[in-house]
Amino acid sequence: MAASSSKRRHKVRRRADMSLLGGIRPPIAVLSALLLSLAGITALGLGRASQDSVPEAVLTSQQHFAEDGAITMRASIDESVTDLTRTAGLFSAGDPVSPDAVLDKIGSVYQKWTGTAVVEIESGRMLAARGENVPVTAIDTGKLAEKDGLSPRIVRLQNGESRLLAFALLSWPDRPQQLLIASNSLRFPGVSKGQFRSIAVVDTTGHILSRDGVAEPEQVKTAKQRADAKRSAKQLTSFAETAATKTKQHPLKAKEPGSGGFPGVSGSLRGNSVRGDRAVAGYAALAGPQPGEGTLATSLGLTVVAMVDVAEDPTRVAGPFFGLVSAAALLLIGALAVALLLGTVQRPLLKLFLESRRLTRGDLTRPVSVPRFGETARIGRALERLRRQLLGEPADGDAGAAGRTGSGPSRPGRRSRLGSRALIIISGVLLLAWSAPMLLLFNRADSTVAVPEQIVSDQRERTHTISDRVRRALNEGHADLVSVASLIGNRTSPDDMEKVLERTRTEHQRYRSIYVRSADGSVQARAGEKPHALPAGAKGKPLSQPITVLNESGKEPSVAGYAEIPGRNGAMVIGEFRIDFINALLKRPGLGQVRVVDSEHRIIGGNTGYLAFDSLPERLDELVSGTNQRVGMNAPAGAIAYRDGDGVQVAAASPFAGGGAAKQLRWTVVSWQPASGLAIPEYNLQNRTVLAGLLGVTAAVACLGWLYIVVVRPLRELAGQAESLADGDRRTVLFPHHHDEVGAVTRSLEIVRQQLQEQRKRDSAPLVGRN
Repeated sequence: MAASSSKRRHKVRRRADMSLLGGIRPPIAVLSALLLSLAGITALGLGRASQDSVPEAVLTSQQHFAEDGAITMRASIDESVTDLTRTAGLFSAGDPVSPDAVLDKIGSVYQKWTGTAVVEIESGRMLAARGENVPVTAIDTGKLAEKDGLSPRIVRLQNGESRLLAFALLSWPDRPQQLLIASNSLRFPGVSKGQFRSIAVVDTTGHILSRDGVAEPEQVKTAKQRADAKRSAKQLTSFAETAATKTKQHPLKAKEPGSGGFPGVSGSLRGNSVRGDRAVAGYAALAGPQPGEGTLATSLGLTVVAMVDVAEDPTRVAGPFFGLVSAAALLLIGALAVALLLGTVQRPLLKLFLESRRLTRGDLTRPVSVPRFGETARIGRALERLRRQLLGEPADGDAGAAGRTGSGPSRPGRRSRLGSRALIIISGVLLLAWSAPMLLLFNRADSTVAVPEQIVSDQRERTHTISDRVRRALNEGHADLVSVASLIGNRTSPDDMEKVLERTRTEHQRYRSIYVRSADGSVQARAGEKPHALPAGAKGKPLSQPITVLNESGKEPSVAGYAEIPGRNGAMVIGEFRIDFINALLKRPGLGQVRVVDSEHRIIGGNTGYLAFDSLPERLDELVSGTNQRVGMNAPAGAIAYRDGDGVQVAAASPFAGGGAAKQLRWTVVSWQPASGLAIPEYNLQNRTVLAGLLGVTAAVACLGWLYIVVVRPLRELAGQAESLADGDRRTVLFPHHHDEVGAVTRSLEIVRQQLQEQRKRDSAPLVGRN
């Protein structure tokens, strides 16, 4: 049995000699490394000696502006091709008409093409033409039957300008096939570029196909203006070449991690600085509405470049002093916290580990060196009592033994309140003393933050662009209804009506329902969902405007367009627009929240969650009222950066401007966003400061929590077990939870317990023999 006990002790000792895994050293070492790294990050991130003269928010705004232009151009090209193809299909489905009648009808319904023509494909003879001369000679009619032969294409005119040509076929039985051609310039419909911005369309080689906003040298008077015009043109050409190269990348490879919102390739560029103004630009390739989804427009390989001169800001938000002082303070506080942990937790535990190892080896001559306080002190006092018990003193004679050896009292009269848990809390408080001010106090950006003027201007122009985009989309929808109504006429059967309506709804996803309603209120033909209820034979508001809102309450506004069918005694084609179609037009990154409100400032649509027919906040309501004050023919768009207790808000409003059926709605598009979400230097500094504080809190919680779970909690449990063992409990077996310092001390106590058991058996053996 003694041999068995000796083997067990040898096995426990061999485990104790194993390399320690985890334990008290790794948490403190990791905490030290994290604090050093955080000090370096703080010094570099908060203590930059300079900042960019052009805020990142301005560059991002130019990128978003170019994306708006690319989306508008792509939608315009695709819409034009679809309208031309659908109109030609409707003509081909009916009785043959003359080429002049086709062009007259197209010109009266759609005012979007600079020139139209009808050509006989077989002979190449021009049958009819309207508007500017269409470059028919640039078209090879023999290749129209090939794949993508009817796809739109760009041709160069003799004067250097470019034109976009769209094609559609006119086919009737027993008649030569005809080609309907529509020509248009590559300009941006409805893009508000502002007063000082230039915008260009670039092909895949970097050649500028169309530009606007850059004056020609011969158009200005003074030498300085001519020099500025040449400089701007040269800078725009340089931007165009760079943008054409960058847009050849794959969209996923071109974007930074976490960026999104635009499915194609986009970015921003910096140019030269002249007299304190730096040229910056945004670029965006034409991309489909969904990632990876191409359209006829995207196949042209066009890129939009928007350039503007921005005044540079030579001032600095913060110099290196704050970052260096913050890093030095962290090093000092971190050194104190780590030194506290090393001196009061790690070193006593390691000393206790060595003392327990000494006792298990049989070295009982020297008293145990007891730590000063905490759980290690309790375990140390218990080890001293166990040492004397191994020397032969009884478990209940510790007081007398202590008096004889002079080593002090063996039983603690009162436990020390300052344990390892309290020491960890003190270390955490020290680290929190640095992190909390970084989180809550330092570098707070208040309502005095200077918002760059270009940001406010871009908010206004982009909001105006969206306003015009919504207006044009509704006008396009009404033009479709007029076209369908004129083609239905007074002799079309209900079955044929449904075919025309279904084809229109399929080709244009803007309608939830499209139907023919007679003068008595009955629906003669329908495609799509069930129509909203209309008063039978109503002569009032629902029919008073070409586009109107049918309801004034409910969960969803119902917007409908009307077009009277000629020769049918008041019958109408009615198309109800999907509210999601209108909301989709408002979804643009970098604008914040966008709402469409009616003439009474009730919300009709939005890019985020909203309540239909709800009111705007008071300040935005005042902005909408101010922008609806007409100056001349139209009410101009307006923008403002207003300040309140919640910080700085950038807001803009733009009423519907221009003609068309949608103008009578008197809708206004309003957008607003907090300036704190923009990459403005003051907010960047605040965000970096908060991030440093969060990293400090995270490092402290992670490492000190790790230390508490792995070391302190097992140590507190071990202190109670050691005292019980010293009090005479020989039955409770001590099992280590981890192979670390605390586990090693536990194994040593278990060996001592086994030695005391064997000692007790040896002492009791002669007594048994005498009996």
